[in-house]
Formats: sequence, C-alpha cells, structure tokens
Amino acid sequence: MDRRHGHYNMNQESTAPRAAERPPFDRSSSQDSLDDLSMEDYWTELENIKKSSESRQQDQEVVVVKEPDEGELEEEWLKEAGLSNLFGESVDDPQESMVFLSTLTRTQAAAVQKRIETVSQTLRKKNKQHHIPDVRDIFAQQKESKEKTPDGTELQSVRTNENKYEGKDDQSSSLIVANKDLVVLVPEDTPASEADINLEVSFAEQAVDEEENSKDKTWKNKGCDASLPSFRLPKDKTGTTKIGDLASQDMKKVRRLALIELTALYDVLGIELKQQKAVKIKTKDSGLFGVPLTTLLEQDQRKVPGTRIPLIFQKLISRIEEGGLETEGLLRIPGAAMRIKNLCQELEAKFYEGTFNWENVKQHDAASLLKLFIRELPQPLLSVEYLKAFQAVQNLSSKKQQLQALNLLIILLPDVNRDTLKALLEFLQRVIDNKGENKMTVLNVAMVMAPNLFMCQLGLKTSEQQELAKAAGTANIMLLLIKYQKLLWTIPKFIVNQVRKQNTENQRKERKAMKKLLKKMAYDREKHEKPDKSTNDADVPQGVIRVQAPHLSKVSMAIQLTEELKASDVLARFLSQESTGVAQTLKKGEVSLYEIGGNIGERCLDDNTYMKDLYQLNPNAEWVIKSKPL
Repeated sequence: MDRRHGHYNMNQESTAPRAAERPPFDRSSSQDSLDDLSMEDYWTELENIKKSSESRQQDQEVVVVKEPDEGELEEEWLKEAGLSNLFGESVDDPQESMVFLSTLTRTQAAAVQKRIETVSQTLRKKNKQHHIPDVRDIFAQQKESKEKTPDGTELQSVRTNENKYEGKDDQSSSLIVANKDLVVLVPEDTPASEADINLEVSFAEQAVDEEENSKDKTWKNKGCDASLPSFRLPKDKTGTTKIGDLASQDMKKVRRLALIELTALYDVLGIELKQQKAVKIKTKDSGLFGVPLTTLLEQDQRKVPGTRIPLIFQKLISRIEEGGLETEGLLRIPGAAMRIKNLCQELEAKFYEGTFNWENVKQHDAASLLKLFIRELPQPLLSVEYLKAFQAVQNLSSKKQQLQALNLLIILLPDVNRDTLKALLEFLQRVIDNKGENKMTVLNVAMVMAPNLFMCQLGLKTSEQQELAKAAGTANIMLLLIKYQKLLWTIPKFIVNQVRKQNTENQRKERKAMKKLLKKMAYDREKHEKPDKSTNDADVPQGVIRVQAPHLSKVSMAIQLTEELKASDVLARFLSQESTGVAQTLKKGEVSLYEIGGNIGERCLDDNTYMKDLYQLNPNAEWVIKSKPL
C-alpha cells in the first residue's frame, strides 16, 4: 500500500462492496432506515474519493507514519503528560511533577505507574546512564495518603485487561456487523431516552464501578430498537467549563490530565492506546491544499490577525451556504473530478491575491473542495497521534464511555485541529437542520464524511466483512461527533478541580519558599505574610464581591452575594448602566464575567454560574467583565 498524506492510495482496486452490487433502493423513502441505504452513501463516497485521487495524484506530498519502538511510546507518553522530568531529562522542576501526581485519581495513578515501569525496564535494557527512579518512591505519598478511591474502590481492583481485545480487532466490531446484515446506526427520530453524563467523577473510576454486562451496550441488538440517548449535562452551580474558557497555562494542565485520564479509561476497559508519530518527508510550506494546518494558519494570520480557522476552509463553507442548505444531496453529490482539479489549481494561484472568481464555483464543487481539503491535509484533521485512539472508540462497550473517550480526545487535539473540526461539525449540523429539503440526515452526513476523516484507517486488502466493520465503526464515531458536539467541547469538572488543586498546592509551596527568602533577607515577617487581598477585605464587606469592568461606563460595582445570584445577573446590572445601543451590542455575547486568580488562572463563566457557590470554591478570585477573545 502506498501512503499519501498519511492515507492509503485509493487507486488500488477496493475489495469493499460496490454500490452496484447492492439492492436498488428508493431515496424518497425514510432516510433514517437502517438498511443498506446508509452504507450506500459510504461506498459511493469512497468511489468518488478514488476518482478524485486519480486526477490529483501527482500533486500530493508524502508523510510517513512511524510506529514507535519499544519504550519510545511510553517515553513520549510521559513527555506529553508533562512527567519526563521524573527521568532527569527535563529542566523543569521535578517538585512540580510531584504536586501533579498528588492530584491524580487511583486509576490515573495506575496508568502513570504502568508507563513508568515500562520506561524503567527499557532504560535498564539500554543501559541508560541517567537517573532511573523507583516507581515505589514516586507513588509513596499517594499510597500513604489515599487508601481508597472516592467510591471505595481499592487500587488493586483497577482492571487493566490488556488482552481483552488482543487478536480481536475484526471480531470486536461484531457489535455492528453480523452475517453481513449491517446494523450500524439507530433511527434518528426514535424517541431518545435522556441520561445525565457525570462530569464530576473520573471517567475511569466510573468504568471500574460499572458492571461488565451493562445494559447500555452500543447498538448490539439487531432489532434496532435501541436509540441514541439524549445525553445532557447535569446542572453545576459553579458553572460549566467549555474548551476556550480557560487561560493557556491551565489548559496545558487540562491536556496533560486528559491524556492520563484517557489512558486510564482505556486501561480499565482493556483497550490498547497507541500513539503514532508523523515523520515528515516532504510537505508544502505555502499554498492551500496539502499544507499543514499550522503552516496554513500562520500564513492566514499574517493577512487576518487572530483568525483561528484556515481562510480557505471558512470560504468554502461560506460558498456552500450561499447556495442554500436546502439543496438535495448536498455533500453527497460530487463535482466533476477534472473541474475540481482545475479549480484547485486556480485557487492556489489566485486565492490570496483576491482575484479568484467564486461565481465559477458551483455548490457541489465547493462541497467537493471542502472534503478534498480535509483529505489532503498532510496529517489527518484528527491528528496522526490520536487517530488510532479515535478509531478505538468503537471498541468501547457503552455509548456513555464512547462519549467520554471522545470528550478527552477532543481536548487532546492541537488547537488548530480542534477549532477546524468544530467549524466543520457546526456546519454539518446546519446541513442536517435542513434535512427535510436536502434529504441529508445525520446518518447520511455521517456516512459521507466518515471516509474523508478516517480513510487512512481503512485497509483495502481486507475481507468484505472486515471492511464493512471498519466502515460502520468510523461512521458511528462520525455520528457521535456530530450529534454530541456541544457536550464534547466541555471540560469535565473533575479535571478542572484537579487543576484547581494543583494551583493551590503550587501556590502554597511558592508562599513557603517566599517566607524563607524574606526571613533570609531579614524583612519584617509580619509585614510580608499578610494575605494579598487584605486591603480588599477591608473595603468589601462579608458576602459581597467587587466586580471590575474597566471597559464599561460603570468600571466597578460591589455586588451582594445571594443564593440565586447568577453570572448573567451580574452582567445585566452592568449593562443596565450602558446606553441602549451599547447594551444591545454587548448582549450578543461580546463580553463575559471572568473568574481570575485564586486557584484558577482565568476562567470565562457561563451565564448560569451561581456566584455564591463559585465564591465559596474560590474565595481569593477577582471578578472582571471583559471582552471574549475571538
């Protein structure tokens, strides 16, 4: 197989079932039926990709995906988790890592311990000279301070059934495919049950507690009477935290914790988490198609400062929407391959000059160009590192666990990949909102888009049964990404709380170090040990917070905390002081109330945050109204 852009060469003859070999169907029938109709869209899309690849082959660059050697995977994992300094390979303060480790749950600690043991064994085999720590020393404080998890589960009960799926990659998808009769997705309009998704307790800890034969199996029953639950976020009085709400320094900690939590979850469920590495052979450093997302964004930010999504991607979506989202077969019907090739060449030459004539781009052409842009990224939109982990989501047994894993994977994506994926999913939802006219339900859209995001996971030299399984699995993942996108961009509360705990502990150690320094310098200890906010405590009575709004007419206001006071109420009080025109503009979400300092760097509050509850969680915070970042 020839890999191009990290994808398999689509010019080979696919063993996948062809559209023509399948029974005829009537597209006027229900688009939500669970017959071959949905998969018909998938295989048709695969054929369209093959034709497109044939006409574009000579323009493509090559990226090699490398499987890490023994020990490299774990070393890279520890580096990503911010724990490489435990091996003396980092200039970072190892004390900070010890603080980090002290905040981990039992299952998270078990995941870290397992990787440290593997790296230690590898380093000893290679006779590395630098310090190799004893795992027992690293985790001694956890064993002393924590005897049980919050739910009473002992460390030994953490199951790491590594061989649960060993040699069963093909069979594991039998939840979806059996006797060639595809049972892939559930009817969209089936009355959905509602279920809360718990973000307060570690996902891996929840998995330990759940029974092995849970009733919440994913699409296992062939009778198709299952439905996608309407998962909802339980109300959190301290406010829901979305990706983008936290400052970069705290987000860095969130990513590290998300990696450890995902690994712990996969360990508990017996799923292997393998990261891959991209070895760049040759990639374009300018242009539009086949350019790395980071390069493209740097290029675009010189023209439009602050932009977070590639300009060509935004323009293609805009062009599709200009034609009306009611067009039947939108995203499914391709543009002519040669016309798409010519348009690509013309866009490369004229897009940045502003001389490209968009009137020449038909709506279906724009849709084909959008999918081509995604496919020709040198590294997948879902990233080389985590594409296999996204694929492995289909092996998780319950819908809830699949969503939990996807939630963590979204957090782990590089910013530009995540922002671009979000723009794509929001656009796909707008297409689906017009399904009555365009005949593109969430099932159809998932089938059409799955090969464009996951095709590098599709082996062509496989049996029909295996190919069906992989197709169904990736389509399921695509469906979940579209349907639950709002939930997936939420940072779990237990991770935010771990960040708060790390910040508090680091601040305590910093204060302790500062006291020693002040004592050495013979300063008056009483003078310098007073809390930073002592002056504010005198100015602000108990049960009152002072909110700053430097860019509004009323720059500061003392606000009495009550049980029912929400962040939206605080904003309303400030906006009531503005002129009508300014207030209406600001109501559109241009400003928000922020929690700054204390045990968090900076956090944008959602409107339904109860201020008294949050104040009790972070009494040393400052409260500021300011503009949201672009």
